[in-house]
Amino acid sequence: MNLLKVNFSKNDLLKFRLPYIIGTIFIFITACHNNSNNNNTTTIAPPAIPSLSYQIISVYPHDTSSFTEGLEYQHGFLYESTGDPDYAGRSKLAKINVSTGKDMQKIILAPAYFGEGITLLNGKIYQLTYKEQKCFVYDAATLKKIKEFSYQGEGWGMTNDGKNLIMDNGTNNLIYRNPETFNIVKTIPIIGVPKDYSGHQVFINELEYVDGYIYANLYTMDFDQLVKIDTANGKVVGILNVNGLLERYAPPAETSKRDVLNGIAYDSGNKTFYITGKYWPKLFAIQIH
Repeated sequence: MNLLKVNFSKNDLLKFRLPYIIGTIFIFITACHNNSNNNNTTTIAPPAIPSLSYQIISVYPHDTSSFTEGLEYQHGFLYESTGDPDYAGRSKLAKINVSTGKDMQKIILAPAYFGEGITLLNGKIYQLTYKEQKCFVYDAATLKKIKEFSYQGEGWGMTNDGKNLIMDNGTNNLIYRNPETFNIVKTIPIIGVPKDYSGHQVFINELEYVDGYIYANLYTMDFDQLVKIDTANGKVVGILNVNGLLERYAPPAETSKRDVLNGIAYDSGNKTFYITGKYWPKLFAIQIH
């Protein structure tokens, strides 16, 4: 077999190699640039959530048997909904004397129901249940049950904006519902809920609507904090840290059973929040700045 022999000069080889070399350099530079951009994207920290501050106005007693799930204030009284981890028939809805922490009126839920968030709207009290998919509606003056609604999923916290009921269900969404039908009006995803100290996901729980914002307890065992959410876009715009608050006002003997902060009510006349927690011996009246 005869082989065709081709001779290349150094100049000829350079002509063939030069485009290849230039192309290789271009690809390398482009890859480095992209990697640099990717690295910058993954290492930029999200903006810090602005911290809120608070001033303690008063400290009141709170029933340590109450596993608080919902808290409301109206006409000088508190209304509280409690659950029971053991389903032992201690879930209740109560009208409470603020100064004494004592029940003035109350109803006990059937043992099958775990009481959750409440809200007052148009002379009615709405009370969610945890996994039983029922919302009970009561006359606010008598606590007599008027009707009930069924819904899908869990029930956690609830509030209202004067028109719609607003609830959450453990998914970091605000679910707006029609108070007459309980049909869903809209759902707003919450953006920027902080994680706990171990990096685990945290969920909003008890809710309170105030002037276009929702203040929400965070359901976690790591810390006692609440967040301020802009209802216009669902963004968390502030965080209030109350770690150690209860321990400053209650001895260890009274806090051995204490659970997470969970209970927010608002007195619009005095611009005062009432906060407490599950099995807490104290209720705090505070102003948030």
